[in-house]
Amino acid sequence: MGHPFRAYVHGLAQLMAEARSLPLGEWSPAPALEPSPEAPRVLVFSPHPDDESIIGALPLRLRRELRCDVQVVAVTQGSRADRQAERFQEMLGACGFLGFGLIATQPGGLVNINSAARNSHPAEWAEAVGLIARILVEQRPAMIFVPHADDWNSTHIGTHRLLVDALQTLGPGFRCQVMETEFWRAMAEPNLLVESTPDEVADLVAAIAFHRGEVARNPYHLTLPAWMADNVRRGGELVGGQGGRAPAFPFATLYRIRTWAQGGFEASVRPGQILDRNGNLAELFKTP
Repeated sequence: MGHPFRAYVHGLAQLMAEARSLPLGEWSPAPALEPSPEAPRVLVFSPHPDDESIIGALPLRLRRELRCDVQVVAVTQGSRADRQAERFQEMLGACGFLGFGLIATQPGGLVNINSAARNSHPAEWAEAVGLIARILVEQRPAMIFVPHADDWNSTHIGTHRLLVDALQTLGPGFRCQVMETEFWRAMAEPNLLVESTPDEVADLVAAIAFHRGEVARNPYHLTLPAWMADNVRRGGELVGGQGGRAPAFPFATLYRIRTWAQGGFEASVRPGQILDRNGNLAELFKTP
């Protein structure tokens, strides 16, 4: 049976098949101005090398539009000891391409960042918490990106708990915006949908392609546009309101923004916000 959508779907499949032969991680950094000393500092806590690029839509816009100093914290460097040094170098290439800095936690990265280790090895966990707390004190970020508490993958969940435990050691005077991210499991209550332009999405795909060892076995960089397109479908109603008009833009990423102050998350919930390409990113740093 013939209909116009057959050509559309076959065209998408053909493009993905052709993209499998494209080179991986062989590009110069995308043009970017130097970070502004007056702009807020942003920390992205990446559970694994590549997470910084997968959820990097908003950090990329903050870097380019506000000239924020975006620093990625490599929480772990993966579970395979034989690949950890290589994965850090791949991460360095991806961050350099996007204009992000990269902070190592320790040689090889942290290990056993998960709920089981938090419960069964309190001394080792406390040491990791102290290390993250020192990074927070040194960097004094205005905004932090971290996976949400139920992001399925054990290291993603562990990274969330590690960061919250570290924040709790800093006392009531430490304040920042916490931007929770999703990838493996969708958040129940996101409150922010951020548009990305096609050029920005292409740069994120290119950044993921620096992680050669991972995408060689599973070319998940090629599915990022589809994931970001589905975020528009979900976010239009989850953030914009059930039954509302869907956003007209093709690509977006969902986040949940909360304020950390007085030793915990503030109880007040931010209203849902759809931030298109013309949105004022500076408003995200203000408490509503």
